[in-house]
Amino acid sequence: MTKSTVLITGAAGGLGKAFAAECASRGWSLFLTDVSDQVLAPVAEGIERLYGVDVQYQACDLTDAASRNGLWQSIGRRGLCFHMLINVAGVDYEGPFDERKVDELHTIVRLNIEATVEMSRRVLPLRDPARMLRIINVSSLAGYYPMPIKAVYAASKRFLLDFSLALNQELRASGVTVTALCPAGMPTNPMCIRAIDAQGLAGQITTMNVGDVAARTIDLALAGRSVYVPGPINRLLRLLGVLVPPSLIAFVLNRRWRESYAKSHSSTTMSNGELLLITEN
Repeated sequence: MTKSTVLITGAAGGLGKAFAAECASRGWSLFLTDVSDQVLAPVAEGIERLYGVDVQYQACDLTDAASRNGLWQSIGRRGLCFHMLINVAGVDYEGPFDERKVDELHTIVRLNIEATVEMSRRVLPLRDPARMLRIINVSSLAGYYPMPIKAVYAASKRFLLDFSLALNQELRASGVTVTALCPAGMPTNPMCIRAIDAQGLAGQITTMNVGDVAARTIDLALAGRSVYVPGPINRLLRLLGVLVPPSLIAFVLNRRWRESYAKSHSSTTMSNGELLLITEN
């Protein structure tokens, strides 16, 4: 009989690996996906060797509908059932909107929104009938604000926040809970670290340890929490965001992001159109 499994997208990145390690430490079997087998294989093999749990994996380009369909066909052939889905995969091409390529904007929407919606829907018929199904969607603190320089990204994260809150209410009676994780900066890859450093003190005090965030998120998801904003400073910023008019927030963030964006790029010579790519995972 197939063991109940945790499905994690974006599993080869910093946050994805932290979630995978945390789940494995609890003795849960894993099914991991990311864009490349080359990055997935060492993660899966390392976790399986370290924690002694069953780890399966398959590469998938979640921005592509055909690739997503192939992933679910493979899952069906393996006869897997799930008690948790962690939608980590996400992307941002940081920079002014009028400098973004249309394909880049499409990628943000397809990965952050379209893929998360489909993964959440597709997992429902494959839930472990003996257990609650927990869905964790990685939103962002940015989802609470209108954010110039990150307009499409922030809007996509707002979608994930509202989507998660709505689904949590809709599906709870049927044994499914949905938790939105809304972190600020996390040092998940060199580009994220560079962006955090460019924000100076503000970046440092809002940045959280990835492993701690993963562990606490899972605890709260198991408890049925609908939203988790890691860190007291970030929760305070979230509260202030409720009290300040959105237009004023957009004005202040426009100035702050332009300054930090310029600083983060000042030490690197970049060709026309080459912009910072930031991934959640």
